[in-house]
Amino acid sequence: MSAYLPSLAGGMLIGASAVMLLLLNGRIAGISGIVGRLLQGVGMTTNLAFVLGLLLGPLAYLLMFGSWPAVQITAGWPLIIIAGLLVGFGSRMGSGCTSGHGVLGLARVSPRSMVAVATFLTAGVAAVALLRGLAL
Repeated sequence: MSAYLPSLAGGMLIGASAVMLLLLNGRIAGISGIVGRLLQGVGMTTNLAFVLGLLLGPLAYLLMFGSWPAVQITAGWPLIIIAGLLVGFGSRMGSGCTSGHGVLGLARVSPRSMVAVATFLTAGVAAVALLRGLAL
């Protein structure tokens, strides 16, 4: 059970930060929108604080648990870059990312978010099945 505690704590912090941003600022905690507004120079203080909090998360993990989070990436840089561009394109095309639609959109029972999350999950299952050579 203790192996799941960091993930549980992380999920609770994500949920708490998303709810606080919505209640205190009336903004959805969708990372693509936050970064987009930051790059446009809109709401600099709030958006910068949110992005810095994301970037400093691993440092907080190090201070709390005494080691860096275990991350293992086996894909090469070309695949990582292509995947990142596709995710960015999909986020803009879907009017939001998994964090905005999945964390707050579903909680608000947004029909658009329900469709978006179903699409994200279906695409993820299809990608894994294709990359692992499994039949859908």
